[in-house]
Amino acid sequence: MGSYLDRFDATPAAQRWPLVRGWIFGEPLPFLAELRQERPILVTPEVTLAARFDDCSEILRRHDTFSVALYKPKQGDYWMDEDDTAVHWREKSIMRAILDREDIPAIRSYVADKAAALLAAAGNSIEAVAGLTRGVPLALVQDWFGLTHSDPAKLCKWSYWNQIDAFWNQPFDAFTWADPGKVVSEREAANLEMAAYLVGLVALREGELKLGADHHDSVSRLLELSSSKAVNFDLKRVLINVGGLLIGAVETTSHAVVNALDTLLQRPDDLAKARAAALSDDAAAVDGYVFEALRFKPAFPYFFRVCEQDTVLGRSEAYEAPIAKGTTVLAVTHSAMFDPKAMSNPDDFDPTRGPDNQFTFGYGLHECLGRAIGEVMIPEIVRQSLRLNGLVAGPVDRQGGPVPESWQWQWH
Repeated sequence: MGSYLDRFDATPAAQRWPLVRGWIFGEPLPFLAELRQERPILVTPEVTLAARFDDCSEILRRHDTFSVALYKPKQGDYWMDEDDTAVHWREKSIMRAILDREDIPAIRSYVADKAAALLAAAGNSIEAVAGLTRGVPLALVQDWFGLTHSDPAKLCKWSYWNQIDAFWNQPFDAFTWADPGKVVSEREAANLEMAAYLVGLVALREGELKLGADHHDSVSRLLELSSSKAVNFDLKRVLINVGGLLIGAVETTSHAVVNALDTLLQRPDDLAKARAAALSDDAAAVDGYVFEALRFKPAFPYFFRVCEQDTVLGRSEAYEAPIAKGTTVLAVTHSAMFDPKAMSNPDDFDPTRGPDNQFTFGYGLHECLGRAIGEVMIPEIVRQSLRLNGLVAGPVDRQGGPVPESWQWQWH
């Protein structure tokens, strides 16, 4: 049958990126191992891929050279679609401040209680995506972030279509959709609905705060900061950033939880150890298993950037390659997390690695805003799931798309 790269070279240019994308999602570890070894920079007409740790790190670190310009048509006036700008730094700093790290232990406790309650209410079976992996972050958004008086199904829809359009409906993804324009339309319709809800929510919360209500949720913190006039952060910016809290919290959490659990369920020995950790009194004992599982099956196998000036990757290496301005570059971080230059015994499942030398939450200027919350919410949902007696899960159903849509579970 020949190697992956033999098949790549024998494929017409117009079909090469679809072939490679299929391998990234369908046969990632053997394909990416060959890529790292034989052709660390792989060029297709649509995208150029970087497979080694150093090159991926450089792409994500050098925001001056590799920008997030492709975010802009999807995210509009949100600071995350900007790089080194005043708005980016100011609003990211504000959001990190109101997502207070001192709240993290309490958030983990909340997630544990909510996940346990949802599983207990389900009896001995559940459709886990709607009922748990999306259900828990949706509850957190309502109860902790302050998106009250809301319909969870609508919150989920708004988050879903923004995530799908921004991260899975880029120009180089067009062949994966029957109608890419329909995805854009769904996101635009979702945003109109979300904006109407957020305007009403903010008006209600403003009135409550003026009457002396003692709220400490994220929406209230943003409004109090805005009303102080201490920084350039008006009500429009409040609305945009509250929407960002919702969009960033739900679908990515669900995807990561499903991938971590699915990986563990396919590794019986590691599953047994992870389950013993989950049953222990130390809530964090399971965390290493979860993040190692996500190294084997990350929610995002790559991060995309646009080259803003002619440059090279693999500088001074035998494979050094020119990258022209305007090139869409994929930092294939799934591959980077198996690079032996960065990981000891990368093919081994080692729960002592931790998330710090991984790309689970991105890297550089655009590292996940909610990393601290994700680092407890994702493993805690997994932990509560592993505490179920005799958990049996069917195949994850992605319904032909990029994210988990349903997953049937049963237990004793």
